[in-house]
Amino acid sequence: MPRRRSKPFLALAAWGALAMLASAAAQAGDPDWLYHWPTHAQTSDGTDIGLILRYQYDVNEFSNDDGKFRDSHTNRRRYLGFYVKKPGVYDATVYYDFQSKQWQDVFARLQSKAVFGQDLGAVRFGQSKTPVSFEGVTTSTQTTFIELALPSQAVYENRRVGLDWAIQRTHWLASLGYYGENLTGKNRGHTVAARAAWVPIHEDKNVLHLGVAASQERPYGLVNALGVQQPATASFKAPPEAGLTAVTLVSSGTLSGVSHINRLGLEGLWIDGPWSVQGEYLQAQTRFELPRPNYDISGYYVFGSWVLTGESRQYHDGNVSNVIPGHPWGAVEFAVRYSALDLNDGRVQGGKEHDWTAGANWYLGTHLRLQANYIRAFSNRKGLVIDPHIFELRAEVFI
Repeated sequence: MPRRRSKPFLALAAWGALAMLASAAAQAGDPDWLYHWPTHAQTSDGTDIGLILRYQYDVNEFSNDDGKFRDSHTNRRRYLGFYVKKPGVYDATVYYDFQSKQWQDVFARLQSKAVFGQDLGAVRFGQSKTPVSFEGVTTSTQTTFIELALPSQAVYENRRVGLDWAIQRTHWLASLGYYGENLTGKNRGHTVAARAAWVPIHEDKNVLHLGVAASQERPYGLVNALGVQQPATASFKAPPEAGLTAVTLVSSGTLSGVSHINRLGLEGLWIDGPWSVQGEYLQAQTRFELPRPNYDISGYYVFGSWVLTGESRQYHDGNVSNVIPGHPWGAVEFAVRYSALDLNDGRVQGGKEHDWTAGANWYLGTHLRLQANYIRAFSNRKGLVIDPHIFELRAEVFI
């Protein structure tokens, strides 16, 4: 029986028509409306109050996959929230994803200079991203590819509620944090994490960033309906860099009796005008309550990008952000990524996978972006070889 195929092209045609109209309008008149939307206001004392909106519509098409995946086209993210900030004093952010039905960033941050008269860093409390995975802590509307690379998906701990401190200088940055569970209450336990980076080159369109991040998570087991404490568990897996499927080609399965998980990330970024290279090495070591061998996993990715229209990827606050177009019709970026993940260790044969991804991004002002990715995945888990081809599209609006 032939597989049922999705029919996303009417929606994509509508997005494409919108993009063409925006581009044509920008070339015909003042393109300022593509950059400055009336979504925030300032009070007389400089306090800025604004709206947060992120909408992403994705298409995932699979082939050569032995029928494991189902084509899909639907909303990927629907974020809505607000922020308030007074530069040099404080800022607060709250937003919710109506697609996953989960709170995202929910925090308040205070700058030490407002209290002590000198910059000793900033203290933040609330739910925010944990620091191990450079790609993971990059905002989803600012990533070069549609989905995170394999090791980022497997190792990254995501958001937790906690308290952290961060300090930034022109050529270095550091942070330290303590985190508990997230607002869903599903990730019980606590994590201590730190990150540091050296930025020997920090100029406009010319950046070299080298960093390291590490954490230790101590998960807690749940109490069952009979009041009995269950052992803590962990699981490591990654879909083949596709966001509209829960199917994974490699997975550790559920590991029981976990004592703690040590995570480590090494990160690097080089930007030279329209060219950039970014990469990471990530590993996680799981230790257990009862004497048994550790379970160690690792992976890495590296990618290069070229902005055809001559602009540059942006860098600030120790992270990257989108290309800002220098032309009325926008900016175009091409990128290629290689990623690898090894979940085999001892008795746990979670499998190995490596993916090649080719991507193209079209930036229309600072609030609209269209993306296309083609992924060639190669996996082997316990002798089962599945090498799918994946075609992805994304249209997004963000503020």
